Amino acid sequence: MATDADDRLTIIVGLGGTGLSCAKYFAAQGEKFKVVDSREDPPGLSALKDLLPEVEYELGGFSVETFLRAKRLVVSPGVSLRAEAIVAAQKVGVPITGDIDIFSKQVSAPIIAITGSNGKSTVVAILAEILKEAGINFGLGGNLDGENFKPALDLLTEEKKQLYVLELSSFQLETTENLAAEVATVLNLSSDHMDRYESLDEYLNAKQKIFNGCKQVVINREDRSSYPIAESEAAVWDFGFGRPGVNGLGLLEEDGDQYLAYQFEKLVSVNELKVFGQHNISNVLAAISLAMAVDVDMKSISSAITKFAGLPHRCQWVANVSGVEFYNDSKGTNVGATVAAVEGLGQRIAGHIILIAGGMSKGADFSPLVPAINKWSKEVILIGQDAVEMASYLDTDIQTYFANDMQDAVEVALQHAIAGDAVLLSPACASFDMFENFEHRGYAFIQSVESLQ
Repeated sequence: MATDADDRLTIIVGLGGTGLSCAKYFAAQGEKFKVVDSREDPPGLSALKDLLPEVEYELGGFSVETFLRAKRLVVSPGVSLRAEAIVAAQKVGVPITGDIDIFSKQVSAPIIAITGSNGKSTVVAILAEILKEAGINFGLGGNLDGENFKPALDLLTEEKKQLYVLELSSFQLETTENLAAEVATVLNLSSDHMDRYESLDEYLNAKQKIFNGCKQVVINREDRSSYPIAESEAAVWDFGFGRPGVNGLGLLEEDGDQYLAYQFEKLVSVNELKVFGQHNISNVLAAISLAMAVDVDMKSISSAITKFAGLPHRCQWVANVSGVEFYNDSKGTNVGATVAAVEGLGQRIAGHIILIAGGMSKGADFSPLVPAINKWSKEVILIGQDAVEMASYLDTDIQTYFANDMQDAVEVALQHAIAGDAVLLSPACASFDMFENFEHRGYAFIQSVESLQ
């Protein structure tokens, strides 16, 4: 049945935190819309009923007919664009968008946009500390963790800001056509979300959409995936571990010490940083680059980066038990993150690492973990549904144990550790087989360690 254009609704596809923020935004705009979710009882449903009781919703599946009749589809990041009803709507010309695309068209203040497989939450947190130190009034939103989660459209209900910082996932970028950020970066790329993407190239192409329309780019010299694929006239900043060149951040050696440096100017000693590991040095350099791109003064930058102590669940020190250090890196949900954690911690401690890993593999290739484990770890303790799959990648001379749960894993780790060793939870996997999310997994680890004392 034909539908007049005036009668067509915007369809929010997927509720949750992002879908709820879209619903509140459209309601405030007076736009006619419906919420659709494939789940019978999606997160955010009770809040939707309380806040917007008049809003129509359709649960338990995606109706092709509903989608074909839509004015546009606003797709939440948790929903694959390959869903049959979305593909059908796209074929007949129904526009597909997302909350980030809508947000970018509504704000006039500059946007700093950050994505990458690993480190983006840390870079965002460091950058936020720099902006606070500089007294800049900024908004922070996007793909943030836990209690810090703030959908971008919720920022529009607040007072206007001098600039906005957005942490963006590949899923959010899939529906973002022209972000037009003041400065954008793809920090790095490693195999992740291979249950959603057909290839690493497809994953990279989604990440690369962050550069569409941007004025400046920040490039990681150590990772070719960080370079814009499309030709661009945007101004370029870069960071990496070598000596920096023009508009570059890097490291300079002097009298046996290493210094973070801009071009040929030393900024602070690496020893002054409270975070450790090459991956965190890279994160700090990235944050400095982004801050300099929006003209933050160097005094504020230097002060903030030496105060920053890291984030929970990211190589977070938990306790010392009988001379054994315990570290929580539950945010290590992919192989690249765990490699970085093992390398960074291995270089810092006197003994060896006992690694606790495992969970939902998301189709990952665990082979890049093997050299780091061989170099720094003496044992691996595996948990979760894909523990056996992960074990199949490890060399046979690495002691491997299977644990029933987190408490069991922590107790086995302590039994096999000696003073000077470190027990590291860095799963290289998603958490949803055993836990609500990576935070829940991290807290379970902390509680298990505390029970040892």
